Amino acid sequence: MSKTNQPDPVRLEIFKNLYQFIAEQMGIVLQNTAASVNIKERLDFSCAIFDSSGLLVANAPHIPVHLGSMSESVRSLINDKADNLKPGNVYLSNNPYNGGTHLPDVTAITPVFSNSNNNSKSPIFYVASRGHQADIGGITPGSMPPHSKTIEEEGILFDNFLLVESGNFLEKSVREVLANHAYPARNPNQNIADFKAQIAANNRGVQELLKMVEQYTLLLVQNYMKFVQDNAEEAVRKAIDVLKDGSFCYEMDSGAKIQVKVTINKENRSAKIDFTGTSKQLNSNFNAPKAVTQAAVLYVFRTLVQDNIPLNAGCLNPLEIIIPQGCMLNPTYPAAVVAGNVETSQTIVDALYGALGVMSGSQGTMNNFTFGNENYQYYETICGGSGAGQDFDGTDAVQTHMTNSRLTDPEVLETRYPVLLENFSLRLGSGGKGKHSGGNGVIRRIQFLENMTANILCSHRLISPFGLNSGEPGKIGRNLVIRKDGIEEELDSTATVEMKPGDIFVIETPGGGGFG
Repeated sequence: MSKTNQPDPVRLEIFKNLYQFIAEQMGIVLQNTAASVNIKERLDFSCAIFDSSGLLVANAPHIPVHLGSMSESVRSLINDKADNLKPGNVYLSNNPYNGGTHLPDVTAITPVFSNSNNNSKSPIFYVASRGHQADIGGITPGSMPPHSKTIEEEGILFDNFLLVESGNFLEKSVREVLANHAYPARNPNQNIADFKAQIAANNRGVQELLKMVEQYTLLLVQNYMKFVQDNAEEAVRKAIDVLKDGSFCYEMDSGAKIQVKVTINKENRSAKIDFTGTSKQLNSNFNAPKAVTQAAVLYVFRTLVQDNIPLNAGCLNPLEIIIPQGCMLNPTYPAAVVAGNVETSQTIVDALYGALGVMSGSQGTMNNFTFGNENYQYYETICGGSGAGQDFDGTDAVQTHMTNSRLTDPEVLETRYPVLLENFSLRLGSGGKGKHSGGNGVIRRIQFLENMTANILCSHRLISPFGLNSGEPGKIGRNLVIRKDGIEEELDSTATVEMKPGDIFVIETPGGGGFG
């Protein structure tokens, strides 16, 4: 059999790991060279490599909501600029209607050109890194406004913006974009530093891919990219074999509903995931861009695969995803989307697990907490309880599903910002009871030492994370402010509060649902 049609199993394993290793190398460069706490300490970034048509080949195991959606960003660049892509160019994109997730997640994309003189004018691969900027403008510091109604209120939109031309960093033009907006970026120097770190990460990816081509030939490297995708496709089909049809409707705190129906086709081992019946586009910012919805579906089916495969475009081939246009999971411009990426994505995942009967509801939120003023901007997501399944208990105090970032170390937090971390502990009894119990949430109390605006953007403060098969639901979360004089103010799922020195912000995160 010719080598080009059938992968050699040993080589397949080697290439699979090589591609993943390149993405990991990119991540290490990004972490080491970034300026913001967000990227350096919380690791809120993702790196990946793509084939010549912009399809995902491999990624490092970074943030699931980034990884399943980045391919859309790369493909949008190809559609937009295919004839003008040149060696040494880097593009910037965070457009939520074009593969972006929300505006703070900015993707740097570098086309990779062959070193040899094979007259190829078009890129042979693409590499990309997506980093969550500490602030990208918008109506509140940290660019995660709880009450935005349009995309403009959430910050600055880059749509395949030329950041580096023939190796020259276009600092003047990027600074103009960051400043020239109704709600400009609050710390452009930090944005620039993080963009440069993303460029450096991409450069590492370019170098490593070209080294691979030199060692193995372009034909072999490209063939194995295809084989790795085919291998992932087969692994997902195998996982689908054991699934049953199901449907689920999951209500959010706002009353919006996510309706999903999963139909398994045993003959061709494929699945149809249909979101018809989901609430229409919302007037709030809980709309999830289509790329985010796709990323959530991809994540769920990837977790059902037992084999060790990189998440890639092959995983999508057995899946038919139906998302009606103009619903909250496929909004149209200028819908606000900042919470769709972080909150609605979690609801989609839990609804899918519910439909498949695999796992009870997890905390179902990222508990997005931002605070800042003109001098400081900070963002964190806070862990909670995960849901239980047929043969496992939920886990206490974990980042669940679509988020995978770290919490900033208390020492770093208190050194870099005028706050004190008063308490960070398990919220015992918050997981739902059952044959297998849900995991517990946490309690986090932060005292402010300066005047700041604080924002909370979260879910499951009214609706409990569900239990399955008679398992009990998890406890809902709670947000409150304790003023210096001891007066307590209860807050909703989304709130903006002015904090004074001595005030304490308390966040209690939800527990996971029980199973059985």
